[in-house]
Amino acid sequence: MNKHTSLNRIELVCDYISHHLDQELNLDILSEVGACSKYHFHRIFKAYMGISAIQYVQMARLKRASFRLAFEPKYTITDIAYEANFDSPEAFSRAFSRIFAQTPSQFRARPDWHQWHARYDIHPPKRGNSMLEVQVVDFAERNVALIEHYGHPSRVLETAGKFIQWRKTTGLSPIDKSETFGIPYSDPSQTAEEEFRFDICGTHQGEVPENEFGVKAGIIPAGRCAMAIHKGSLDRIGETIYQIYQGWLVESGEETRDFPCFFRYLNFVHQVDECDLETEVYIPLK
Repeated sequence: MNKHTSLNRIELVCDYISHHLDQELNLDILSEVGACSKYHFHRIFKAYMGISAIQYVQMARLKRASFRLAFEPKYTITDIAYEANFDSPEAFSRAFSRIFAQTPSQFRARPDWHQWHARYDIHPPKRGNSMLEVQVVDFAERNVALIEHYGHPSRVLETAGKFIQWRKTTGLSPIDKSETFGIPYSDPSQTAEEEFRFDICGTHQGEVPENEFGVKAGIIPAGRCAMAIHKGSLDRIGETIYQIYQGWLVESGEETRDFPCFFRYLNFVHQVDECDLETEVYIPLK
């Protein structure tokens, strides 16, 4: 898949959204329209468009709502709110006011079109960072022990603590002799808290017996991957991920595989200063 094909797919998704505003538009549906793995679609869309697919859907619905308010008085604000897929007129008013700095009633009476146009002046981010070194590697399959985290990203460390306790209790995956991986199944900034999943994994010896920590056996599959090293705080690892999507992936013409991106931690904060952390970022490729 070349970069022009990638752009065509995003344009196809945007066109689909504009023609299906009254239908359900979630990431599963949109990734299928774009013929892209659901694990990567949200990041690829944001890399091209500068906003997430769900934000784009909301902005498209609010654009129609704006025209209804300004030019079609036969529609009540309540009608427009429900048409825009909001649960209530109050929720619609809050969202509209937050984005356009006018309530729906104020906009209907005297729309600030300058402010309105500014909100739709969307510029995709600059493509990549020439300083980031990305290479294509053949990743060998790993049998891992893993624990699944569900919930707010800020609580991942609590789940990591359980995995560390399992490691210490069983001795099957000593941290100094085993690899440690993290697998985010979506972008936490674009995922509802209750839907966010992050697996913490480690290579191990022997079988993974049943245990009180919820650790179980799993596999990170073999395959080609784009790999770059993120240096520094893990709080900013998203910047490296998006540099790969925005720059390297666009220019390379490569296509993502149906497995989420994942990390291999080369060191840890109890070993080095946070600024000296190094983490390999992998984007699975076809």
